[in-house]
Amino acid sequence: MAAALGFSRLAIISLSKRTIPNPKPSPVAPHPHKPLLLRFRTSRRQNLQYLTSLGIACPSASSLESIAWTLSIVEFLKSKGFSDHHFSRLAAVCPVIFTSATDVYRTLAPVFAFFANDLSATPERTRDFVLRCPDLLVSNVENRLRPTLCFLRNLGLRNVGAPTNLNAHLLNTPVEKLLSKIKFLESMGLSHEEAVGACVRCPAIFGYSVENNMKPKIDYLVHEMERPIEEVKKFPQYFAFSLENKIKPRHLHLKKRGIQIRLQRMLVWSDEKFYAKWT
Repeated sequence: MAAALGFSRLAIISLSKRTIPNPKPSPVAPHPHKPLLLRFRTSRRQNLQYLTSLGIACPSASSLESIAWTLSIVEFLKSKGFSDHHFSRLAAVCPVIFTSATDVYRTLAPVFAFFANDLSATPERTRDFVLRCPDLLVSNVENRLRPTLCFLRNLGLRNVGAPTNLNAHLLNTPVEKLLSKIKFLESMGLSHEEAVGACVRCPAIFGYSVENNMKPKIDYLVHEMERPIEEVKKFPQYFAFSLENKIKPRHLHLKKRGIQIRLQRMLVWSDEKFYAKWT
């Protein structure tokens, strides 16, 4: 009996000293400068059909390598929370996302890191930003996104991290283009502080064309409506209204009746309320 127990102990000790092979060795991380080429066990034709079903157009003559490159981008975006129905919008608005000009590690990954670190955005918020402005995916973080974010924050814009259409497109706007709107308002007689204040109160100004929107409206305000430029300081949202469809018709309606009211009151009311009040 004792001999049997002794043998059992020796057997257990012997087994514990054996090296048990690891059936699943740790995967080696891919090189940061190489594309993530996935080994799909599907034919070239099936992969093309899959990409087409997502709304991603690939030339029929695409090589196996270019198809694998596009598939790696798709898989990366799926890992970030994008679903099949999102890809048609991405491909339609910014098709370059799915070409060899885009690299998972050097192009896409830094953008997602920017949203996570600089804006403290959740994966869901980051996805919402990108869907509102797909060009964000191919924007350079150091030359575009981060300088623009710093500029907007320094101006005093709040809630830039909310994934709205306006914020998404503002983040993708070069600082020089944003500055051009401030300089235009300064050229119209506003001080730097007043111009900045107008843009902070109505950030949509940053997206308006100077030649096609802001200048014609200023000219009409001063020369036709005979109102002082100071009214823009009080109501910068003036630039958001259509010159042809709202500003001109309402001004002419009031002018015929010899009525003068504040710019804000003239424009913010609905048509029904405005024309019922000023018959």
